[in-house]
Amino acid sequence: MHKNDSHKNHPHHPHILARLGSHLWSADRQLRKAFPAASLQRIEQAVTAAESGHSGELRVVIEGGLGWAVASAGASRLPASSLSRARAVDLFAQLGVWDTADNSGVLIYILMAEHQLEIIADRGIHAKVGEEVWQGIVADTTVRFRQGDYEQGVLSAIDAIGTLLRSYFPVTADRNPNELPNRPLTL
Repeated sequence: MHKNDSHKNHPHHPHILARLGSHLWSADRQLRKAFPAASLQRIEQAVTAAESGHSGELRVVIEGGLGWAVASAGASRLPASSLSRARAVDLFAQLGVWDTADNSGVLIYILMAEHQLEIIADRGIHAKVGEEVWQGIVADTTVRFRQGDYEQGVLSAIDAIGTLLRSYFPVTADRNPNELPNRPLTL
């Protein structure tokens, strides 16, 4: 390590403090601004509509910030993508998205404080689609996010995932359960 780089790992480095601040104070305000109640309702309607065409399950989770958890165990030094991915995987398990009958659950996770989007797909759908397709949906959605169009970004992701699920998990006469809530969860 160069002598001048020693401040980068110090907990009081301005970047780390700003990042911690965004998780503690501004993230919830960002969430409410980007996803007001009417937007959340339209997202719920899109999930309901998408799920009517396949036997897969979609779950949307939008989190403002991770609060003090981002400061614990050096999390404030993790790259944003690592932090959001770890949280998405944790929520995928906690919310039972992995526990659908056909292993066809998909979590769309947004961490507002880090401006990150993650898609976690259960093994049944992931094996058929592959990582490259998921990353393409993430890339398309984050372009909309950068333009400030969060709602349309999520709706576009729901549509793309719904198309994939219709291809691989079509509705059958006896099978179209609703195993997960369609309403977006805000944390």
